[in-house]
Amino acid sequence: MFIRRSSGLVGALALALALTGCGSGGGADASAKGKTRVFAADNGKITIPADPKRVVATGYAVPALIEADAPLVGISSWKRGEPMMSKEDLATYKKLPKVAGEQAAETNYEAVAEADPDLIVIGVPAPVLGDIDVKRLESIAPVVAIGPTAPSAWRELSHKQADAAGALKQFDATQAEYKAKAAKLAKKYKAVLPQLKLGHIGSYGEVAKGTFQREFGGSWGTNVAEDVGAKYYGKVKESGPGSRSVSEYPSIEELPASLREADAITYSVKADGSVPEAVQYAMDSKLWKNLPAVKAGKTFPIRYTEAATYGQAMQTLDAIDKSFAPLLKR
Repeated sequence: MFIRRSSGLVGALALALALTGCGSGGGADASAKGKTRVFAADNGKITIPADPKRVVATGYAVPALIEADAPLVGISSWKRGEPMMSKEDLATYKKLPKVAGEQAAETNYEAVAEADPDLIVIGVPAPVLGDIDVKRLESIAPVVAIGPTAPSAWRELSHKQADAAGALKQFDATQAEYKAKAAKLAKKYKAVLPQLKLGHIGSYGEVAKGTFQREFGGSWGTNVAEDVGAKYYGKVKESGPGSRSVSEYPSIEELPASLREADAITYSVKADGSVPEAVQYAMDSKLWKNLPAVKAGKTFPIRYTEAATYGQAMQTLDAIDKSFAPLLKR
């Protein structure tokens, strides 16, 4: 994978810069063959085809552009996202030539050249961009770097990636479907969910260091739940770039101080519903068992917390609905 959000690597790789702007131009005339437009990316204002026909994607751009039905001719490996792909998208993913591995440094420049792209979309954080010979890629096709920032920014990130690839039609349709579904669930849980002070345990604590991950609003495990009315209280003690602005890694001894005020606690689980080691570590603690929310039986697992596209996030919505259903019976 291009990044893994362990507590150490998150701080090293996350970007402090917000995603900026969208490409300009477009329209029927601009989409004609040979037309170009200037696109604002992480690596500057890049002249790209107005209507790309052969796109190479890496990192977070892979699931976003597969889902948006972009004209892909090569992608990086993205195994971490496979459990969240639809059957159709997974089939497309497996079929497409792999021009890079899980790490940015595993870019196969010859394979990229053989794919003959007219646009290359790199979906990795700025620090990881240094592992790629961008100049070499630019000799093949225009390169736009559109990498992740804060966890909840996947919405803007995926929009920019789809925009660059000329694939906004399908993107907009999926986005609208997600928003409608989220609004329906928000209405369903309106009487019970917004009144709760929620806390969240994420899956990137480090057992060897005796830490757990506390996620706040806008983080991986919380941002989709917020779209249906969930309210996560508190904020990080020392804010940092990227996900460090919305999650922290206290020692297990700080569990009571961190979550004592929570009326309910959500926690990340794997796609198959199993509990990650870091979450299980917190749940096995006697301190966990004494938390008011735990004693009250108000703990809720959430699958697909790493969703980074609207299609993936619809699966998260389904998981949230299933998990929160008991609230309506109380």
